[in-house]
Amino acid sequence: MLIDDSFDVCFSSPLIRSKRTAEIIWGSRKVNMITDSDLREIDLYSFQGLLKHEGKAKFGAAFRQWQIDAANFNIDGHFPVRELWGRARNCWNKILAHESRSVLVVAHNAVNQALVATAIGLGTEYFRILLQSNCGVSVLDFAPRVDGGDGSPCICLNRLNQTPDSPVAAGSSAGRKTCKRIILVSHGTTQRDTEATSLYSGTQPMNMLGIIQSQKTAELLLDQNVSTIVSSPKNACVEMATAISRVQEAADCLGADCVPRYVEMKQIQELDVRDILQLSNKDATEVPLLQPGFLNRFEDEALSALWEQSGKAWQSLLNELSDESKPEKIVVAVGDPAIHIALMGHCLNLTSDWMGSFHLDEGSISVLDFPDGPTGRGTIRCINYTAHLGRWSIPITRSTIDGDEF
Repeated sequence: MLIDDSFDVCFSSPLIRSKRTAEIIWGSRKVNMITDSDLREIDLYSFQGLLKHEGKAKFGAAFRQWQIDAANFNIDGHFPVRELWGRARNCWNKILAHESRSVLVVAHNAVNQALVATAIGLGTEYFRILLQSNCGVSVLDFAPRVDGGDGSPCICLNRLNQTPDSPVAAGSSAGRKTCKRIILVSHGTTQRDTEATSLYSGTQPMNMLGIIQSQKTAELLLDQNVSTIVSSPKNACVEMATAISRVQEAADCLGADCVPRYVEMKQIQELDVRDILQLSNKDATEVPLLQPGFLNRFEDEALSALWEQSGKAWQSLLNELSDESKPEKIVVAVGDPAIHIALMGHCLNLTSDWMGSFHLDEGSISVLDFPDGPTGRGTIRCINYTAHLGRWSIPITRSTIDGDEF
């Protein structure tokens, strides 16, 4: 998956499984890898080396706390998750001090969660919320602030947990089976995207690339028994939703199911953000279309309106999941990247100030799981997944446009 990407330096955990993974990716490069003990997996002290049933039998209440309240889990006088967050912050100090442009970091599930969370300013309560899978790739962009600010970079989570295999395959979320899922699908590329820098192009029909993206996405979701597809009423979103629906309802003919499926299609106005994005007075040509952190360009009025409208859309999606007649339900929402970024913010219980910390590309998918149902806390399986687009996927280490420095 990373064969066409370039890196200047590689940091790795010294533990053998991580170090071997790094060696395979790093290949024959002449620059030596850097091992850092702070990248080792979480230390669970007396839990180390025990099977789960042994930990439960020996530690009882402590094991239960590790399951349901890991951030405050205490063993042998230590708080492992808090210590892990501290190690992650130390790692960033060393990684960002290195004179390099593109950095590969190969570590482990828990410490990678901590690296992602600490980079964008999330605390230990987000442990097991931003999932990491084996060989899952997450991308963080560090760019100078447009206004200069205090010298600290603008940090954007460009991608979370892009795996070589399907992100929607059957599996658990943080060790728990999930029966309720929302899949956010960003509409495909439109004709306007190739002609202008306008940040909203959903009113235009998809161009040929967008049509290919819609078919690739429909194929990816074929093995998911989608109950409902909710979309913005704008052209590109409706086209993408229709493509997914047609493939879903032909599942029996395509060998993915033994009987035809029926997919409910809905359009909701709350997913349409055209008027909101046009509220901003900032020059839309200052930054190329859909670059990481693009929502930071908008005026407070536009961001507040986007956040308020996305809250209504989020509640509509949760209501769709709440159908008790269907114990397992998958809802697909098709809209503009901007509204989906805001929806993820609501899933994470953040505020509008965080919207510039996430990025989505057109044709991407993001997967939100609800192992405790729609009234419980959501976990994010992946953000901005594009590997399903094949030769049209977005490179992990994309070239910066117009020579912008990261």
